[in-house]
Amino acid sequence: MPTFLHLSDVHLGYNRYNNGERTKDFFYAFRDCIERYALTPPVDFVLIVGDLFEHRSIQPNILNQAQIVLDLLHNAQIPVLAIEGNHDNCPYGTKTSWLRYLTEQNGLMLLEPEDGSPQILTPWDPETRRGAYVDLDCGVRVVGSRWYGASTPQAVKKIAQALAELPSQSDYTVMMLHHGLEGQVARYAGALRYEDLLPLQNAGVDYLALGHIHKNYVEQGWIFNAGSVEANTIAESRDQITRGVYRVNLSPQGIEADLKQDYQQRPIYRLRLETNKNWTQVELENQAIALMPPDNPFKDAIVELRIQGQVGFDRLDINIRSLQDRLKAASQALIFLLKYEVTGIEYQRTINQDENLSREAIETIVFEDLLAGYQRYEENLNLFSKGLIGLKSKILDGERSEDIYSYIEALLKDLPEQAAQAALDKLSELSTESEKI
Repeated sequence: MPTFLHLSDVHLGYNRYNNGERTKDFFYAFRDCIERYALTPPVDFVLIVGDLFEHRSIQPNILNQAQIVLDLLHNAQIPVLAIEGNHDNCPYGTKTSWLRYLTEQNGLMLLEPEDGSPQILTPWDPETRRGAYVDLDCGVRVVGSRWYGASTPQAVKKIAQALAELPSQSDYTVMMLHHGLEGQVARYAGALRYEDLLPLQNAGVDYLALGHIHKNYVEQGWIFNAGSVEANTIAESRDQITRGVYRVNLSPQGIEADLKQDYQQRPIYRLRLETNKNWTQVELENQAIALMPPDNPFKDAIVELRIQGQVGFDRLDINIRSLQDRLKAASQALIFLLKYEVTGIEYQRTINQDENLSREAIETIVFEDLLAGYQRYEENLNLFSKGLIGLKSKILDGERSEDIYSYIEALLKDLPEQAAQAALDKLSELSTESEKI
């Protein structure tokens, strides 16, 4: 009974979030899943269905990461069969890639149609180390393809025709294709329809190994997509999508594909804080810090916190960078991302033209709506709005600064102590900003 490991989208060299430790995660995940599920007990072969690398041009240390893992398989005499994905395929106008280099170093077998022509399927030649398919001793024929992009449906038809003309020498046919099936990811243009792939089944493909889409899915019992080996972004955390590697058994009774996920991966947490409009700025920040529990499950993880809802103060009063630094220190996370997505609560009322309101009444409504966006002024809206109307009139009338400040002092005497202090704090802030200007 042939057994193999199906994985894809390793993305060695991925460097989002600009963190060197994060780049190593993709290597650790790749190595660990190979050690756990390909070597013990050993499989007959391993499939890498595209995007072994994140970039076509890679640094020496990234190439070294690939070679370390491939050497493990080579020493165990386990063949590795691969195809190129959209990330690591040959650049336009060239005939080589790092996957071709690894093939020539005996690290793997890059299976692809000759000269990229899908209708030319030649057997693997160990001397030239080229070919589109190989018949393995375990009784499985493995067929490769290339990254065809938008022309994949037409290429699949030609590959199916060529497959039907090949001599039958194996019990099972497995094919690798780096492309996605429609309906699996929202807003994904160019995905294949199930009908586009049926010619391959009709041509004798028993197991179609897909890559490209980073989530796990199975279609009609013969199309399998394992998903990426490691999450590329926070949106690909385990609570959002399922991913892993397939350990597959082929038998006359059918296909047994076991999705394996228990290997080294960087933990990812997505948190959410819904605000209360009555919170002060300090209270909101304290609520965010309180999400970091004493047992600290976020240590060395990737953490995202989304703060959403309405606030009763100027949303720009919070220093996001400073709060993010405090949260990162409290959580001891490797990467901490803060998404501050709050809105104010001002402008709550709509004034209709048929209300026939006086100018003073309209101004009162406007000022009250503006002040309502600040929780500390909410209980004294009428006093504040009248004071602002009077202040506006004095400024427009060109009164002296001394008289204006005297007016403000008299206004604050009529306010409760807390409200008066809030107003003084705001005036002091505005005065400081004016001096800077």
